[in-house]
Amino acid sequence: MTTTTAPSWPEQLRFPGQAAAHPGPVDMTMMYVMHHAFRRDLAAFAAAAAATPVEARTTWRALAARWEVFAAALHHHHSGEDAGLWPILLDRTDDQGRVTLEAMEAEHADIDPVLTACAAGFARLAQHADRDARAALTIRLTAARVNLGRHLEHEETEAIAIIQHVLTAQDWEQLEEEHFRAGLSLGEVLAVVPWAMHGVPAPLRRSVFGVTGRAYHVMWLLTRRGFARREAVAFAYVDRS
Repeated sequence: MTTTTAPSWPEQLRFPGQAAAHPGPVDMTMMYVMHHAFRRDLAAFAAAAAATPVEARTTWRALAARWEVFAAALHHHHSGEDAGLWPILLDRTDDQGRVTLEAMEAEHADIDPVLTACAAGFARLAQHADRDARAALTIRLTAARVNLGRHLEHEETEAIAIIQHVLTAQDWEQLEEEHFRAGLSLGEVLAVVPWAMHGVPAPLRRSVFGVTGRAYHVMWLLTRRGFARREAVAFAYVDRS
């Protein structure tokens, strides 16, 4: 009698708010880390915009600077998907998969104008005590949270299933190297690491560093306190406990 050996696939992590974690050969840890950070940030920004007095200039300037960190990370993430991930998946999947992937690209295009409007709102409030600008920003951040949340859910439930079906671990490593890690300076990595890991529950954080290795753990240890101090200034009027 012959026995069939189950494939040795990596454990897929689940973060708060995550919609799915498809099994397969590709370790999606860093994708899920980024998705957690995007969800966390938009919830915090929406709360901050509603709670921060328009006269609190130092806080608004800190929020504007903090938005740039979020926006840069999201832009790099989406650019990597548009330039590297979607094309290879489109080349390997069937007609139904292509419908999903074309929707992914269209959702990126829909999200971008809302994010641009949010950036303009933060820039305005960093300079002026403008109640109308705050009201508009609050509405736009709510829209951004809903739109991006819907996109991330779509990606986690459908697009990542395609990834697990048509890519190998080696394919994914090459994509990460060429399209997600490429172009990041050491300074940018040192900015991204504490941002990405902020608010990640300790058991999940240990699992993440088990994947990324000691170097990223050391970076986090060196940068987390400075990041936390800046967070306290930017989100001074929000209870993030």
